[in-house]
Amino acid sequence: MTPAQFIARAKKNDIPSVCLFLGQESYNRRRCREALIAARGVEPEQFDMSESSLAAIIDDARAMSLFASDRLMLATSAETAMPRTSRAAAAASTDDDDDGDDEPTGPTTKSSSKAASGEEALLAAYVKSPTPGVTLVFEATRWDFDGDDKTKTERVRKFYGAIPEVVEFRRFSIDEARQELDRMAKAQKIVLEPAAADALVEALAADVGRIAVELEKLRLYGKPITAEALPLLVPDARQSTIFMLVNALGRRDRTRSLEALDSLVREGEYLPLALTFLAGQFRMALVAREANLKGSAQVQSHFQRAGVPMWGSRAEQVWLTASKFTKPQLERGLTLIFDADRDLRSARPDDRSVIENFVVRLCA
Repeated sequence: MTPAQFIARAKKNDIPSVCLFLGQESYNRRRCREALIAARGVEPEQFDMSESSLAAIIDDARAMSLFASDRLMLATSAETAMPRTSRAAAAASTDDDDDGDDEPTGPTTKSSSKAASGEEALLAAYVKSPTPGVTLVFEATRWDFDGDDKTKTERVRKFYGAIPEVVEFRRFSIDEARQELDRMAKAQKIVLEPAAADALVEALAADVGRIAVELEKLRLYGKPITAEALPLLVPDARQSTIFMLVNALGRRDRTRSLEALDSLVREGEYLPLALTFLAGQFRMALVAREANLKGSAQVQSHFQRAGVPMWGSRAEQVWLTASKFTKPQLERGLTLIFDADRDLRSARPDDRSVIENFVVRLCA
């Protein structure tokens, strides 16, 4: 089920008694939550499944409330309800899967598997006969649907297989994010030039949740927003050109990469400094890939533990770069950056020609 289908059902008050919210995308998940709360007309009860077991939550859902006939229960971190061995398998990278020494064996494995089977049976029984007036929503938001996360998400889906109503929260494509931006801007009566809208989507990596937050701020500006004014109003847009280059390189889009490079030149960017930034970005992204980090929060925590200064927006930038490139692509990119840096240090180099050569080789 798509978020749009779920919202349409909520408006008709056709709400499933039990459903699973699956995926990392936050904007549509927030919209579905709001539609659910509006339809049910009650304040949601929050449960963290990293602290409460699946059995305990089902027992709570079975209990009849003395004060309200209707209840809305939101159980977050639903992936933590999987048995320990399944979580370890889901969290492990492909390389780790080749090493069987880390898998727990013996009585612990058997007991956790039995407990998991018991909880799955409890869930299946509840789905068949839910408590009247209770809406129970499980949210599994740790993993995405693409890349290394695909297998892990499928394990979560299998564990909650008794739930027939699954809402998938997939990331927006650039075109979809652009359309949603236009819709939100029209609803909020914000006038954005097409070039400014494109730049905003690119600067925020098509993250509609962040785009919605920035639009709330831009609404206070009170004037039409141009591409020239955007960097002054949206801090992330000041570095948008260099990230446009990173994103285009990640897609191996030679034309867009060269256009981004042309923009850097026209803006007076010192190209050796831009290359240094790219080198640092690629190195941190490679570390994030090798450590199998998922999301900006894990990136920030990992580097801070290592003593490397890392703030929220910087961690988001590193994570976006790591998600655009595979490990071999990052390693090859660093080799090409080394070659470009060496060429920039040669006698009387043409900086633009050196960087253009780097772009062409990386996109080959």
